[in-house]
Amino acid sequence: MGTRLLSEQLVKNRFPHLKYIRIYTPDKHKATIYAWNDDLRLPDKDALSLQHYASGYLYPYVSYQVKAYHYVQQDQVPIPQELPAAVIQTAKRRNLNQYGIIETTNRLFPCGRLSFIRYDAAESLIHFDFHAARKLQDREKELMYQYLYEMIPLGAYCEVTFH
Repeated sequence: MGTRLLSEQLVKNRFPHLKYIRIYTPDKHKATIYAWNDDLRLPDKDALSLQHYASGYLYPYVSYQVKAYHYVQQDQVPIPQELPAAVIQTAKRRNLNQYGIIETTNRLFPCGRLSFIRYDAAESLIHFDFHAARKLQDREKELMYQYLYEMIPLGAYCEVTFH
């Protein structure tokens, strides 16, 4: 599965001279790659190479756009938040599937059980249910969404129904 963290790692490995890399899902089936080199620039040659690499080797169900890193502010890309090690490890797995996402989420939120409901391909929306033993606080729900977004593929969104 082509998560943000795995994709950023692959780009960094392929283009070690690009020191600043951020990938973001601005819309369904889309991802934007923001990059800069040591000189805080993205030369046209690197942008073109990065575009070809992303289209050929990253998650195939996404349309990629490449921009210079300074556009993260203009595009209002959220600042990456601190993540638990379990989320990072799960998101970087090349063989990640819905079961890995559910397993990790259930370990992080032992007060209930997450289950996969369906994937709406047209909307690029993954539907989950979370059956809780107690009412979750808003902050807990926000964290769950934050963690899920790191573990689902680029270009996708998710919706959790809390019970």
